[in-house]
Amino acid sequence: MKFFLKLLSYFYRLVITIRHWLFDIGLLKSEKFDIPIICVGNITVGGTGKTPAAEMIIDYMRSYYHVALLSRGYGRRTSGYIEVKKNSSYRDVGDEPLQVKLKFPDTLVVVCENRVEAIKRIQKEHPEINLIIMDDGFQHRHVEARINVIVVDSTRPFATDDYLPAGTLRDKVDSLIRGHYFLVTKCASNMSQLDQRLWRKDLQKIAYQKIYFTRVVPSDALSLYNPEARLEEGMPIVLMSGIGNPKVFVSSMKERYKVVKSFNFPDHHKYSVEDLNKVTECLKQYPEAMLLTTEKDAVKLRRSRRVPELMRQRMMYMPVVVDFLEGSDDDFLGTLKDDLDGKIHFGDLSIGGTGGSANANNQ
Repeated sequence: MKFFLKLLSYFYRLVITIRHWLFDIGLLKSEKFDIPIICVGNITVGGTGKTPAAEMIIDYMRSYYHVALLSRGYGRRTSGYIEVKKNSSYRDVGDEPLQVKLKFPDTLVVVCENRVEAIKRIQKEHPEINLIIMDDGFQHRHVEARINVIVVDSTRPFATDDYLPAGTLRDKVDSLIRGHYFLVTKCASNMSQLDQRLWRKDLQKIAYQKIYFTRVVPSDALSLYNPEARLEEGMPIVLMSGIGNPKVFVSSMKERYKVVKSFNFPDHHKYSVEDLNKVTECLKQYPEAMLLTTEKDAVKLRRSRRVPELMRQRMMYMPVVVDFLEGSDDDFLGTLKDDLDGKIHFGDLSIGGTGGSANANNQ
């Protein structure tokens, strides 16, 4: 089985190598736009922390720009261009775009698998928008973003990873040379300077590429259904999540609470009645335990009629924020804005065979 997966990985890598080459020689086109675009992407699948990074950028930039978020809307049952509303179903628009819309209701959130078409439509129908945050799309290359922010999971080093399906790499490591900013996520709070230097060595191929080290910090748990529900440090909890890399979520919750059981479902999981009943039976075994889930999962469950009453009484969710570690380059968001405003210039990140021009101020 392992040999078969390795063989498939070889062919996958060959396909993406040929695809990048077609972009490099111009047979496939990257389209430029007058409107500045920040692409928040990665080169691996599942759970790197793109959504918290995109939310952080939106929260900062909306004070200076009319911001729109553009996402593919992974896992939705629909297709085409859809503007996300607060009352949208996550099945129609995707769980992460809906999460962003609920958090920033005044921000335009659009899902569309054809990003070029979506950007043109945003420009036509929303001329006030003067900054687009593109969630994902780094490896697709049909849109040439002004700035590429690459999110890297510190718990899964790409240097020792393999290509799909044997590993989690979905793009060539060489493509990282097109990045302008790197956010290394899920770092330990006591990450050593030596570990930071090793990550810089792997990521920074050009002097003006900037590296930031971050961790996800849980905030106060919030009730999803029962306003009287409370969760205090040290209390017994049952965890339930459907995210790409649940290890960090589970380990961080163990530092604050007594985790008696953890249900880890696949990323973007659609909860069935059987899933919910299984969790409910566990709650019956631990009458003092609260049920804690992630913000992304709460988005999917908030209007579900399938959720049993016992879960409703005890369910809470944990929002997270991005925190920068000591030793990171200074002022990520301020530097990012200066880049957009043309106050800094990253130069030409174009190197043959790695994915074409990625001039940070090429618009």
